[in-house]
Amino acid sequence: MKNHIIPIAASFSLLLAGSLSLQAAENSRILDLEMVVRAAQANDPWLAGNKHSQDATEAMSVAAGSLPDPKVSIGLANLATNSFNFGQEAMTQAKVGISQMFPAGDTLDLRKRQLELKSGQFPYQRQDRRAKIAVTVGQLWLDAYKARESSAIIEKNRALFEQLTDVAQSSYSTALGKSRQQDVIRAQLELTRLDDRLTILHQRQEMFQQRLSEWLNGYFLNYYATSQSGDFSEPSPDFSLVRKLPDISLLYRHLYTSSSSTEPAVLFEKMSGHPAVQALEQKIRASKAGIDLAKQKYKPEWGVNAGYGYRADDPMGRNRSDLFSVGVTFSVPLFTAKRQDKQVQSARSRTSAVKTEKWQLLRKFMADFETTKAQLLPQMHEQAEASLTAYTNDDGDFSEVMRARIAEMNAEIDALSINVDRQKAILQLNYFFMTDTDEIIAGTQSPGDIK
Repeated sequence: MKNHIIPIAASFSLLLAGSLSLQAAENSRILDLEMVVRAAQANDPWLAGNKHSQDATEAMSVAAGSLPDPKVSIGLANLATNSFNFGQEAMTQAKVGISQMFPAGDTLDLRKRQLELKSGQFPYQRQDRRAKIAVTVGQLWLDAYKARESSAIIEKNRALFEQLTDVAQSSYSTALGKSRQQDVIRAQLELTRLDDRLTILHQRQEMFQQRLSEWLNGYFLNYYATSQSGDFSEPSPDFSLVRKLPDISLLYRHLYTSSSSTEPAVLFEKMSGHPAVQALEQKIRASKAGIDLAKQKYKPEWGVNAGYGYRADDPMGRNRSDLFSVGVTFSVPLFTAKRQDKQVQSARSRTSAVKTEKWQLLRKFMADFETTKAQLLPQMHEQAEASLTAYTNDDGDFSEVMRARIAEMNAEIDALSINVDRQKAILQLNYFFMTDTDEIIAGTQSPGDIK
């Protein structure tokens, strides 16, 4: 009797779960991992702010490559103070002058070039930001998915435990029954534990979906719409997740076939194209331009000035010639030990400091890669397969049947957890090797790589 009732209860549970899923789908928008990632990337104010910073730097590079404004001076010279008569003294004149400075050497071109190189960092920074969003939001989606699907597994099996409880109670109340009082208590206790687990999982699912909603909230979209596409639509606040777990392709799969550490030279080659690394490379180039800019201080600055002086007629009515003057000024960089030498030294030290940022980033990538790689060893898949072959025979006494059902359900949840954690690890690993954001959630087939 027991063997016939349990499958019927399980089928009813599956039908009920299916109808509830269809009803939820009608009332909410169903989002897969890619949709969530795309929406979060389109809805990120940091990206718009970074684009504004790039525009500001590019505009400043144009200004930095222009000559300084000429200076005009207007004044009276040598006016007699006893009468303030403009024509009393021959030296009295109204002067108009103009001067123009020319920065030393190639200072203007180098300033412009340095800012252009600096502005080149921003597109790489935005690529890296979008990649980090893909990893963060993707892992949140997977955490919410795991909580939801774990709840579904428990809800699917709850009907079986209810049936077992009913069978135990009926058997216990019958004189010929084999169940004991502790069997009834055990069955009721397991039902209570299932309800507690469901409560915790529902809370976790709600928490992760709430954190996802923070990334998808488009309330302020109009305030930073400069970098957003016009066809973006904010997901419904009561969105749900698709039922299918994504199968994310792993970049450079051949790097994970061995449990030993990967050669640093191989990782360096693969990771050098990462947008975060390229942004630092661009920063190094801009810093090197700063060295050349500092060297221009050894060259003199030049200035040209011209003036025109108007003089009135003398007291006798005779005409006085107006005066014209022209001159050149230039700096003389004689005392360079404490100024120019130190400025060049400072520029070189700044470049070296940026280079250490690059090496630190690559070292961190390599260390994080090895750490995450350890979560993706082949035996994880074997463990998942082994979990699914757990003992499920329901023959024997009630305690054995209950233990078998619990073990089967836990094995199914463990297998789900392993598969989800595997996808989370792939997201993180793809981040280290990607050169385009789309590769994180899709993966690409590189020449010679085994997918």
